[in-house]
Amino acid sequence: MPQDLSFYYAAVPAVLLVGLAKGGMGDALSLIGLPFLALVVSPVEAAAILLPILVFMDMISLVIWRKHGDWATLKIMLPGAVFGIALGWATSALVPGSMLRIVIGAMTILFCLRYFWNNFGPGAGKVIPPRGQRPVAASLWGTFSGYGSFVAHAGGAPFQIYALPLKLQPREYTGTSVRFFAILNAIKLIPYFALGQLDTQNLATSATLLPFAPLATFAGAWCVRRMRPQIFYPFMYAMALIAAFLIVREGLGW
Repeated sequence: MPQDLSFYYAAVPAVLLVGLAKGGMGDALSLIGLPFLALVVSPVEAAAILLPILVFMDMISLVIWRKHGDWATLKIMLPGAVFGIALGWATSALVPGSMLRIVIGAMTILFCLRYFWNNFGPGAGKVIPPRGQRPVAASLWGTFSGYGSFVAHAGGAPFQIYALPLKLQPREYTGTSVRFFAILNAIKLIPYFALGQLDTQNLATSATLLPFAPLATFAGAWCVRRMRPQIFYPFMYAMALIAAFLIVREGLGW
């Protein structure tokens, strides 16, 4: 277990940022938090330390958002996501995570820029109706989400590409996202154990950081509960755009 205070100067802000994201404040905060921890330990070790904390945060988020969620979206996306995790486990040594980060990040940037152009560009004002469920698209983006989550810790962006155009109510969207990634993170424990990344030392380090998780998760949920859709969706697209730039930057090694 790290004894150097510099580890905790990086690790505590990382857990707080990830907790705010888990509360519903957007994947970008999580992607800002992860590099904090990677400053003081290897990226692989950072992922192993954070995964048990993420699972604990998921449990808290599931309680907070227990009355909210869109089961149709979950049922249509989860099979692809589980397949994506299995594919990531099978090919983790073959496919560079950097390439996947660049592809996912670039697609998300285009997706978000399209939203801001349609809503704030010269032709703004045209009402775009919510999109319906699309089984093929849901399977595709679900697979990208599961694969990206396992290989490159970039599962949020593909989920948002499919789920945001559905225009669910903020609480329903957040509850759906919480359930989706709680299931993915629980499943990911199996291959992480199999790959030997969840050893006793990393689990002990996770335990020292665990007390910070509830504070940040409740704070994120408190903010989301008070956001109107007119604020929530521009905020979420902005968070997705920031996350996409961070994903691409990490993929390029900048």
